[in-house]
Amino acid sequence: MNTGASPLPGPWRRRTGIALTVLVLAFFAMDALGKLLQVEPVLRGTAELGWPVAAVFPLGLLLALGALLYAIPRTCILGAIILTAFLGGAVASHYRVGSPLATHVLFGVYVGVLMWAALALRYPALVRVLRAPGREAV
Repeated sequence: MNTGASPLPGPWRRRTGIALTVLVLAFFAMDALGKLLQVEPVLRGTAELGWPVAAVFPLGLLLALGALLYAIPRTCILGAIILTAFLGGAVASHYRVGSPLATHVLFGVYVGVLMWAALALRYPALVRVLRAPGREAV
């Protein structure tokens, strides 16, 4: 009898991973759309963070590209890496201007954890690859 972990996720894991993916993608899509359309609250918020308004559209393109790559199964890891870098920049920008820690500075961390958790639930092999050598599965 094989008691090892199955290479395919159980239905609940996969469904939960897909639900989290949709939630994260909805957030990134709304953020990218606001930047690409250059709506006033986005422009104002970007300026408050010390970014030039001219950077809003390119940031929206980068965010849309990362979200698109994250949405495609074959490129989801690359998309997650790009989006993680984007979120890191958001965390640093909020920290630099003294935004509230739990609600603003760490928000990018919360989204990043959800994004990677969704991938881990959908692709258990990812967890095996990222696990420290010599560590047994939990």
